[in-house]
Amino acid sequence: MSTLQGNVLVAQGGGPTAVINQSLVGAVLESRKFPNVDRVYGAQHGVRGVVNEDFLDLTETTVNNLEAVANTPSSAMCSTRDKPDVDYCQDIFRVCQAHNVRFFFYIGGNDSADTCRIVHEESAKAGYDLRVIHVPKTIDNDLKVTDHCPGYGSAARFVAQAFAGANLDNRALPGVYIAVVMGRHAGFLTAAAALARRYEDDGPHLIYLPERPLSKEQFVGDLKAAYDKHGRCVVAVSEGVSDPSGQAIASQFTGGEKDAHGNIQLSGTGALGDLLSSWVRNETNIKRVRADTFGYLQRSFLGCVSEVDQREARDVGEKAAHFAVSQNKSGSVAIRRVGDYAVEYFLAELKDVARESVEVPGHFINDAGNDVTDAFIKYARPLAGELPDFARISAPAVPKVLNK
Repeated sequence: MSTLQGNVLVAQGGGPTAVINQSLVGAVLESRKFPNVDRVYGAQHGVRGVVNEDFLDLTETTVNNLEAVANTPSSAMCSTRDKPDVDYCQDIFRVCQAHNVRFFFYIGGNDSADTCRIVHEESAKAGYDLRVIHVPKTIDNDLKVTDHCPGYGSAARFVAQAFAGANLDNRALPGVYIAVVMGRHAGFLTAAAALARRYEDDGPHLIYLPERPLSKEQFVGDLKAAYDKHGRCVVAVSEGVSDPSGQAIASQFTGGEKDAHGNIQLSGTGALGDLLSSWVRNETNIKRVRADTFGYLQRSFLGCVSEVDQREARDVGEKAAHFAVSQNKSGSVAIRRVGDYAVEYFLAELKDVARESVEVPGHFINDAGNDVTDAFIKYARPLAGELPDFARISAPAVPKVLNK
């Protein structure tokens, strides 16, 4: 197969992450090294920017500027929630033809992988040589094939540190603290709340993922038991946690609002946290009950980045350029874990990654469905990077005189 000569087009789709710009910059800088690449374009607002031809010429951007952008959270080229169908992808393909784009890199989740699949198929039907690479990212960590997803490690780090801080607060002033974490169908991010536990009685004392049903009776019973044991209770719960009938509990209280993909809004309000708090207040004698919803804070929190996540996000962007420009291939960049801890990169078929997602494996969840196992900790800890240390006062108690 002859070497393709033409332009590169890069776009970012879906929810931003703390390290998505590492992938962007990795793809851009690596692409600029190849003599068969004429220009490197960036589409503003993802595929919407592609069809509207809203491009920036990233060939003209300085390395210093790109490196500064790489260390900046969120999507530098801006994003979109558009979910292209075949007609939409045909428009993308026609724009690529018009601009002599021969290498299209789309950084995103499983919907972005599906877009890549359709664009690749349409270009093949038309006999137009276009190499299409899906570059993985998602804080949900739910892409098929790959061991884990760039963006997850940093979001997991934020969640772990947030719960570590909340646990310290809760220990100082005991009560019940409930925090709702992103995760509609996959609970990987909520599970990360366990990563910063150091002492035996550290919270979160209960962790609920959407992979297991949750009834009011179980929640109140689990919480009472944890509160009786520790004199306090910290709870991590996924926004997508469902009742025994399979209905997302939050969907009953968010007014039916839907996002661009037709999904019921789950975490845009504090409804789930408020509901769980009311269960505690109404069914127990516990008076100090607080609930938070982390919301968008998890995705692009400035200054809370996993160095492992940052490095791997850069690598998948660079690998995209190598697979497409140097090796003349299309596909989805994936990560394979080797050793303890090391990774290698390979190219998966677009059809194997597109649309469908994965959930937290059963062996990562305890039998009671209210915590994670050591297997999950071993899996996730390297991804979040080294977490901040914290300590407790170690001193002997002074004998009481009046209150013996």
